[in-house]
Amino acid sequence: MGDLQKIFKAYDIRGRTDTGDLDEDAAYRIGAAFARFAGAGRIAVGYDCRLSTPAISGAFMAGVASQGVDVLDIGQVATDTVYYVSGTLDAPGAMITASHNPPEWNGIKLCREGAAPVGADTGLDEIRATAEVGLPDAETNGAITPFDPLPGYIEHLFGIVDPERIGPLTVAVDGGNGMAGVVLPSVFDRLPARLSGLYLEPDGTFPNHPADPLKPENLRDLLALMERERPDLGVAFDGDADRAFFVDDQRLPLSGSTTTAIIAAWFLRREPGATIVHNLITSRAVPESVRAAGGTPIRTRVGHSYIKQVMAESGAAFGGEHSGHYYFRDNFRADSGMLAMLILLQVLTEDGRPLSELRRQFEPYAASGEINLFVDDQTRALALIAAGFTNARQDRTDGLTIEWDDRWFNLRPSNTEPVLRLNVEAADGVAVAELVDRVRSIVKAT
Repeated sequence: MGDLQKIFKAYDIRGRTDTGDLDEDAAYRIGAAFARFAGAGRIAVGYDCRLSTPAISGAFMAGVASQGVDVLDIGQVATDTVYYVSGTLDAPGAMITASHNPPEWNGIKLCREGAAPVGADTGLDEIRATAEVGLPDAETNGAITPFDPLPGYIEHLFGIVDPERIGPLTVAVDGGNGMAGVVLPSVFDRLPARLSGLYLEPDGTFPNHPADPLKPENLRDLLALMERERPDLGVAFDGDADRAFFVDDQRLPLSGSTTTAIIAAWFLRREPGATIVHNLITSRAVPESVRAAGGTPIRTRVGHSYIKQVMAESGAAFGGEHSGHYYFRDNFRADSGMLAMLILLQVLTEDGRPLSELRRQFEPYAASGEINLFVDDQTRALALIAAGFTNARQDRTDGLTIEWDDRWFNLRPSNTEPVLRLNVEAADGVAVAELVDRVRSIVKAT
């Protein structure tokens, strides 16, 4: 059996399949434990294209069925398609994927009915404990039935975004050989916009580049395509297509904060006074622009389970993370890279300006991007940082946030690596660099 303690360290379940961290026995046990935890009559299961996925998904579905629970096998899909099925059918769901991780990894993302998150504080620890002990099989297995969600999923997308309000734009998309390519052609068949696609064929070896567009080197092919075709928008999806990253007409990437602010403004034009959720490492420009548009910003910890919970409690129309996850109330508060792309296309059509011009009003500050600082003792390093900045406001909502009127930084411990993740924002690049150097020097001294 795989090392369940190790593969449950993150909010979802991830492990290397080539070393046995996540093997078929572990997947079977997790499937059975999730079925027992969810207490539902059926569970929807989708999966990505990784080479290990047929074995892992088959074992997981067999584990669910072993508890007398039926399985809807929805096939190779994007993660947000699982959320759509979970929300529409009010059924728990599971997605077999390692998202942006290397090909030798795999994992499982879980949700309750209505696409409600399952995280460390909402059931994941209970599922792990049950899987470690194991469960006896039920007297009768549940049925495993194929189910095609894509026609309904596409109708759902266009129930939120009006295809008639999207103009004849050109869109360059790098699917990263992940799951975005399963649905993109059908989506663009409904639009006057033209799709110029790159690596849309799902391939679990990821032969062209890793499906992690957060790393600049993985955008090179998209930028080369944009240089040739000069599209209105560039889009890069991660492996399971729940995240989308955007590039403007001048081939300059947008941060997740800029995209969050732009989409929030779109919602506030349609729903004046709406609540918008953002995590604590997004730019200050996000809450500032939300207030300027008459909305109410709410700040949360980093992570999908926290954002979804706050959205449910507040009735927020939209939520965004700096990492490229965008959450929509009308999408069962779940994240969707595809919806974010469609809304940006509608924004560009309605505004009329190129994205390179439109974005400027949402980018008044300079930022470092996320920097990984390797450290053996995260707790000690955070304590030294706190002691080194006693002249500033300090917040322990998620890691440590230090802020002044004109700059701030956040330092968060990774759940899976001996790393502190640093994000800095200030009025200009010089101030950002100075603050990064000061934090780095303290961490190095630990």
